[in-house]
Amino acid sequence: MRDNSSATEVLRPPISVRPANGLWWGLLGVAAFSFTVPFTRLAVGGLDPLFIGSGRAVVAAVLAACALALTRQRLPHGAQWKSLAVVAGGVVVGFPLLTSFALTAVPASHGAVVIALLPAATATMAVLRGRERPRPAFWLISGVGAVAAIAFASAQSAGLGQLQWPDLLLFGAVVAAAVGYAEGGLLARDLGAWQTVSWALVLASPLMVFLMVLSMAQQPPSGTAVQWAAFAYLGVVSMFLGFFAWYHGLAIGPMAQVGQVQLIQPVLSICWAGLLLGETLAWTTIAGGLVVILCAGLAVRTRLSRPPSNLTR
Repeated sequence: MRDNSSATEVLRPPISVRPANGLWWGLLGVAAFSFTVPFTRLAVGGLDPLFIGSGRAVVAAVLAACALALTRQRLPHGAQWKSLAVVAGGVVVGFPLLTSFALTAVPASHGAVVIALLPAATATMAVLRGRERPRPAFWLISGVGAVAAIAFASAQSAGLGQLQWPDLLLFGAVVAAAVGYAEGGLLARDLGAWQTVSWALVLASPLMVFLMVLSMAQQPPSGTAVQWAAFAYLGVVSMFLGFFAWYHGLAIGPMAQVGQVQLIQPVLSICWAGLLLGETLAWTTIAGGLVVILCAGLAVRTRLSRPPSNLTR
């Protein structure tokens, strides 16, 4: 894979605007995504997690279908549908559902620290998917980051070395999203950035509608106005509009630099957890978050650096 690819990059023709504009658009997308964990934690306080995880995807799928129809996007074909299924399974189905159930039992700040592994995990999946041969330092740093996240999660749960089920769900969510992002980054070369996300939403919509109806039949949704507002944000912004700003920033570029803006997302999420939810930010949460974010940043930068010529053939 060429070294101008990043964990979440989309290879599109360059846009003749100042590079700073790409960073600002990327920052806007990350800012939108940073509310996802706190608002999910807020919504699960009154709404069923299955309804939240599936319903937000249904809301986004309706918007995506409208956008695709209004802009008359071409239909995917052949193997593209298989790749879209992978994207949908990871980003539309796996991550929202797993995080929704996990955040019924752990604070938003706790979830944000574990999910801070996502940039490094996505870089790892991109390496495996693209059959790259990165430097050994990449694997070392990625491993240290994973160990740090596991140590934090276990220490905050039942003691060092003992992970609880919410943490397993959060790690599963990280893997699911990483697979979806890596596959989506490759597919977006052909379909386009927001189009890939939109088609994935539409493809997964029958399953998500079924799960939403099933949840409503088991437990009719009932929440406060604030919880419904959080749910609306998750569907409209976290799963749809946020991707417009994020991928527009990647299209403007420089992609490698814009992609690394994602590293500030967990920092913002932890701050929102304290400000909006009143969660107490212990020193262990802050320290754990900094270590995981640092390792993720180093892993991404190591992957983006040019490998020796004898390893690129």
